[in-house]
Amino acid sequence: MTIDASKKSIILVIDDSPTNLEVLSHFLDESGFEVWSDLNGEKALQRLKIAQPDLILLDVVMPGKDGFEICRRLKENPLTHDIPVIFMTSLADTTDKVKGLKLGAVDYITKPFQAEEVLVRIELHLRLRNLTKALATKNEQLKVEIKERQAVEATLRELQQDLEQRVEARTAELKEAQVWLVQSEKIASLGQLVAGIAHEVNNPVNFIVGNLGHIDRYFEDLIALLNLYQKYLPEPPNEVIDKIEEIELKELLSDLPKVLNSMHIGASRILDLSSSLRNFSRLDDAGKKNVNIHEGIESTLLILGHRLKARPDYPAIQVIREYDDLPLVECYPGQLNQVFMNLIANAIDALEDKIHSQNIDDKYANYQPTIHIKTKVIKRQVLIHIIDNAAGISEEFQQQVFAPFFTTKPPGKGTGLGLSISQKIVVINHSGQLTCSSVIGQGTEFVIKIPI
Repeated sequence: MTIDASKKSIILVIDDSPTNLEVLSHFLDESGFEVWSDLNGEKALQRLKIAQPDLILLDVVMPGKDGFEICRRLKENPLTHDIPVIFMTSLADTTDKVKGLKLGAVDYITKPFQAEEVLVRIELHLRLRNLTKALATKNEQLKVEIKERQAVEATLRELQQDLEQRVEARTAELKEAQVWLVQSEKIASLGQLVAGIAHEVNNPVNFIVGNLGHIDRYFEDLIALLNLYQKYLPEPPNEVIDKIEEIELKELLSDLPKVLNSMHIGASRILDLSSSLRNFSRLDDAGKKNVNIHEGIESTLLILGHRLKARPDYPAIQVIREYDDLPLVECYPGQLNQVFMNLIANAIDALEDKIHSQNIDDKYANYQPTIHIKTKVIKRQVLIHIIDNAAGISEEFQQQVFAPFFTTKPPGKGTGLGLSISQKIVVINHSGQLTCSSVIGQGTEFVIKIPI
């Protein structure tokens, strides 16, 4: 299919705000698009009976019929079913976004608008639509050619089979690309949120830590002063003696250093956690960086620390570290930390499932859940092994663990995207490898290989 580059793409903007319509229309017009605009969905539906645009920007919150209802009607109409719909919204609720995607929308643009983001998303989905049209046209051409060669039945069957495989593969690629876009945006947003929280927590904690040192010295000075009073005034008035007994001065002086020490430990713990959050959520806008892999692993373990501790119904999960002397590795640290998070969280899930089965089956008595993390360098590659001693994965499922949307977890607990996205981060973004091996009843091992 040949696309006329001189023909302007038509964008229909539906928004009940005249200001938004004016801003978007002006920007899109300057960007080389032909722009149609409507202040409500009903007018837009009437317009679409006569002519159809190439893409629709649709406001979610509007009086009368909201964006979700308009989108539903667009997808029910054969004339408008294939037109890409991008929602415009100030809502940040994931439930609303999922609802829109289920209705057939291809993307979301969050208000207030960022001009560059709007342009990139529009161009992306116009390209996807053109590719889909081109693919559909090519498919029709192939079908015609196949029908013209009915005399060669064997060749016809091979071509038909090849056609179906190509269509299925391309459809899966487009679906996976869309999921990857949404997931990448979620990860980036989460990273910004975590980094912001860590920064805000750091300032007051540093203030507390700085003042604890002064409190230590003040306390020592007060103790010295009390000792002097007791030395030179060993027989204080009865009122002072009563107050000493009331506040239990001896116990107070004994407990106060312990309290101050606990405050030091707690503040240090918060600082460590804040540092780990900042390290884990490192944004990769500046490209690859030389980083210490062990810092990323330790940050992940600290964030997941609450799931490793003992609970009334679960024993503590033991973490065994076997770290080699690694060089700095050039990578996208935030993305690699996300891989560590997915793999270690999956290991914890598997261990918890096995621990739960222990309550039913006594064959797991005295079972010690363990995650073993090993790192080493072999032939200019850094290897990270993450091993658990859970129930293991069957050979059949091992062949599918990296497939998008595949999961062995019950509905609502897993999306089937974590391992798929992890493999893409390692293989595509870092030219590495991510492999899985498992033995039923013994556990599972994931190995990450990153070239130095």
